[in-house]
Amino acid sequence: MDTKELLKKVRKIEIKTRRLSDHIFGGEYHSTFKGRGMTFSEVRQYQFGDDVRSIDWNVTARYNEPFVKVFEEERELTMMLMVDVSGSEHFGSNSQFKKEIITEISATLAFSALQNNDKVGVLLFTDVVELFIPPKKGKTHVLRIIRELLEFQPKSTKTDITEALKYLTNVMKKKAIVFMLSDFIANDYEKTLKIIGNKHDVTGIRVYDEREENIPNLGMVQMQDAETGDIQYINTQSKKVRSAYAKYHKEQVAYFTNSFTKSGCGILSCRVDESYVKKLLGYFKRRG
Repeated sequence: MDTKELLKKVRKIEIKTRRLSDHIFGGEYHSTFKGRGMTFSEVRQYQFGDDVRSIDWNVTARYNEPFVKVFEEERELTMMLMVDVSGSEHFGSNSQFKKEIITEISATLAFSALQNNDKVGVLLFTDVVELFIPPKKGKTHVLRIIRELLEFQPKSTKTDITEALKYLTNVMKKKAIVFMLSDFIANDYEKTLKIIGNKHDVTGIRVYDEREENIPNLGMVQMQDAETGDIQYINTQSKKVRSAYAKYHKEQVAYFTNSFTKSGCGILSCRVDESYVKKLLGYFKRRG
């Protein structure tokens, strides 16, 4: 992808996702993820309707008229986006790949954090950590994250969620809001997730394609494993083959749901052809 084309893509995603975060998610995000508490900001003259408990009696006595203390929410939150960039994210039977939806959701979340003056960082992973961008504030930083999500070329095609979670533990010492975006076609990460869930506010966002739920009857089909590169001929006419395929998908979904729920983490599943806007809003509202 040349620079001109990349900038065009970044701009397109910025326009779409920024509008969403400004008009829809900014307020929802703010009310869902509270700051550390309230901090004293200033005193001002008492106005009708103010809570009498907030009167500053020292200043009131000095000026012989009522003054109240004004407090602000002490935010300074940090959001970490953990994004799966393995081979299976380049799958899509409709008009979009899973990778494209993951990028749009990540950009929307990043702009929501930016609007609330929070820091955002990103961790791109396969079966290794491919890229880590430490959390920072500002629009330029968010645009760099989107650029990386669009054009980054991972070294590996495989997935290891445990490895990514372990890395996060080492680099993030303070509590963070963590969004992990993946298709979660992986196992054996529950133990590490429990440790992360105790320290950080974690949400798993599972992005999947309808063809991963059920394989259609298309006769003999050549299939390639996106993560290993293995090619096999599959007889999709066989009921046994189709039910084994559906069973495997259900098991993966159950493992994802149980692992995140038991670890005290949030979960959200979004199919490629569904509106992630509705899904995210619903999630924020349930949590808020």
